[in-house]
Amino acid sequence: MAHLPQIRIPATYIRGGTSKGVFFRLQDLPASCQQPGAARDKLFMRVIGSPDPYSAHIDGMGGATSSTSKCVILSKSTQPDHDVDYLYGQVAIDKAFVDWSGNCGNLSTAAGAFAIHAGLVDPARIPDNGVCVVRIWQANIRKTIIAHVPVTKGQVQETGDFELDGVTFPAAEIVLEFMDPSDDGDDGSMFPTGNLVDDLEVPGIGTFKATMISAGIPTVFVNAADIGYTGTELREAINSDPAALARFEAIRVAGALRMGLIKTPEEAATRQHTPKIAFVAPPADYTASSGKPIKATDIDLLVRALSMGKLHHAMMGTCAVAIGTAAAIPGTLVNLAAGGGERQAVRFGHPSGTLRVGAEAVQENGQWKVTKAIMSRSARILMEGWVRVPGDIL
Repeated sequence: MAHLPQIRIPATYIRGGTSKGVFFRLQDLPASCQQPGAARDKLFMRVIGSPDPYSAHIDGMGGATSSTSKCVILSKSTQPDHDVDYLYGQVAIDKAFVDWSGNCGNLSTAAGAFAIHAGLVDPARIPDNGVCVVRIWQANIRKTIIAHVPVTKGQVQETGDFELDGVTFPAAEIVLEFMDPSDDGDDGSMFPTGNLVDDLEVPGIGTFKATMISAGIPTVFVNAADIGYTGTELREAINSDPAALARFEAIRVAGALRMGLIKTPEEAATRQHTPKIAFVAPPADYTASSGKPIKATDIDLLVRALSMGKLHHAMMGTCAVAIGTAAAIPGTLVNLAAGGGERQAVRFGHPSGTLRVGAEAVQENGQWKVTKAIMSRSARILMEGWVRVPGDIL
């Protein structure tokens, strides 16, 4: 039996924030994959190594976690006053599925840097030395992200002394601005239920106080104490407990239904990337996964979040936007965990350490709006060249 040889596709493997992904220029993809559809999904799954019943991604570029099973496509922007269009696919690990329903805030950092590396930004806009402002159109959620990328001698500066908890080595700081990050929906509210706090009924489990917000990424926040946690938990405490993971998924599905993201519980299986589920608590001392002691006096609150069914090792960038936004609005569970009142920034504790995120919130005609959320991340190219996949997948 004859077998087709492998094909090779130009690609770049990049760490962005606390995630990693395989980046492509749209023009470099095979013709059948330059449009959304089954061919593109099949390609990305094979690149990552999914679906993998072993959950190891031995035969692909993925890392068998939600943070490392990602693909990105960049192209020159079709939108006025933007440099690039950025499209993100979250590849499921053990299922044949690519979720296009949301953004990756961490890889948004890498999108800005890659846009310059890949020649997608007008050279006239790139300084010899200084900061290049890359205007990104996030095509999944149709929002603008502004990346402030440091440049030295006309090239992206990747090395530096900026430290990001959850990333082992320091690098150059990239500041991200998520413009108008809320998903305002038909009623003009970033709170799909119309409430800052709801009683969320979860069939077979109970009823919990919840803040459900669409900012950065749709997120369901609950109080850690209400579900039997302290907010200081690390990954092993949650991810090694199948019953706990099933309960979190049930809460997530109930939240998705209340937020109008799905119409039936069964639809949640095809929308694994959104909404996120997170639990919050007031500040407390704990030891991060690296062994670093985190003092209650150094943070405003504790947050733990799940991504693709598992507790995240740090914090998703888009969920950090949701945290900063909710913290800026008095009365949400996030705001109350941080001590209540008005605030423009919070520093929260996550499993790998701490992160500061700012948000500018205003109330107009009785509705809350956020003009932008700001955070700092870093990005670094790990490998560039070609990724190879068996020719019979196309």
